[in-house]
Amino acid sequence: MSERANASVIPFKVDDETEGELFPQEPAEQVQNPAERLYMAEAVRMAEAIVFASAEPVSEKQLAARLPDGINIAMAMADLQQIYARRGVNLVRVGDAWAFRTAGDLAFLMSRDTVQQRKLSRAALEVLAIIAYHQPVTRAEIEDIRGVETSKGTLDTLLETEWVRMRGRRKTPGRPVTYGTTETFLDHFALEEIRDLPGMEELKGAGLLSGRMPSNFSIPQPPADPDALADDEDALTDIDLEELGLLTPRVTED
Repeated sequence: MSERANASVIPFKVDDETEGELFPQEPAEQVQNPAERLYMAEAVRMAEAIVFASAEPVSEKQLAARLPDGINIAMAMADLQQIYARRGVNLVRVGDAWAFRTAGDLAFLMSRDTVQQRKLSRAALEVLAIIAYHQPVTRAEIEDIRGVETSKGTLDTLLETEWVRMRGRRKTPGRPVTYGTTETFLDHFALEEIRDLPGMEELKGAGLLSGRMPSNFSIPQPPADPDALADDEDALTDIDLEELGLLTPRVTED
């Protein structure tokens, strides 16, 4: 009898953890038939191409307009985010938009190519913080919180960085302009949403708040949807934009 005939089969025991690594299973809620998986995979490829080619974060509304009908945008982006989770670039959420960004642990590789940006003044940083936490907020309200006058140049600087925007007008005499943050602000500070701003305990831990703060001092929680108008706020009209120099005046022929 040959050695092959005398050979015995040694059973190989695979525990649950090892089996999961060797034969990964899809969550039950994500199991689809082959046609659906192929359809979703193609949609993920299309979303990847759209976000990769865009210089700015791409909103889910923009993705929905360009991807095939019936695609679950949230599921497609979650799949794409998982694909890039361990790569040199990661897919990150910026508000209601998506963008590719260098993986955090590899940021040092980009240090030589980083453009040196002008540092904001202390006044600009204070105004930016007030707008971020108190939005929508007017210039007069900013000055009331700071206790000093705010120069137009400070607000202009923040508007130029595109971290702050004019968002509406307060429904009060004079209809003052209200200010709020932008998605560029979220992107720059790696925030998924405005409510990811650090709270009081985090600020104290980082040494950014004095330990002698008044006992009644509190930090307001930013709105869940920074784009939604407040009850005492009107949207900017074309006439408002023209007055503020944000829209070229229309020329009418006699």
